[in-house]
Amino acid sequence: MTNFSDSPHASPAPAPFPSSSPSRSRAARAARRALPAATAALLLAVGAAPALAGSQDALPGNWLQLTVTRGDARSSDTRGTLLMCDPPQGHSRAAEACDVLARADGDVDAVPGDGERVCPLVYAPVTVRAQGRWNGRAVDYRHTFSNDCEREALTGAVFALDDEQVPEV
Repeated sequence: MTNFSDSPHASPAPAPFPSSSPSRSRAARAARRALPAATAALLLAVGAAPALAGSQDALPGNWLQLTVTRGDARSSDTRGTLLMCDPPQGHSRAAEACDVLARADGDVDAVPGDGERVCPLVYAPVTVRAQGRWNGRAVDYRHTFSNDCEREALTGAVFALDDEQVPEV
């Protein structure tokens, strides 16, 4: 039987790893020095998140972040704006939107719709969202309408983010 450890092709036995090699201790020292800086950066990043979130709560008056997404949930056709009502600004019909919202006390569900409007039975979904503050209360409204005509008939100028006319039937 051949003893492979005596063979010239055998791998030498691994040398025991020294407990404190110079390169290993330099790496450990560098890691210990970097740890406080990394910890400080993490704490600053975590501490900044509430400050950014709170910055919108500091906006004066009544305001809503409005978004309109055309198509299904995977659509990238999303537009948005910040509607501020003291004074009205944010989109081309901001004054009308603020007036309608003021009469509904900021409740988008309570906006009086146009009951005489007839919309086509075409499915072209439009999802709208309004988030913000109205008279000190949080507002978070989301709804998907069958098409733009239905959205306009039920929410008026609130989500009219551009001057495009809704097709009449």
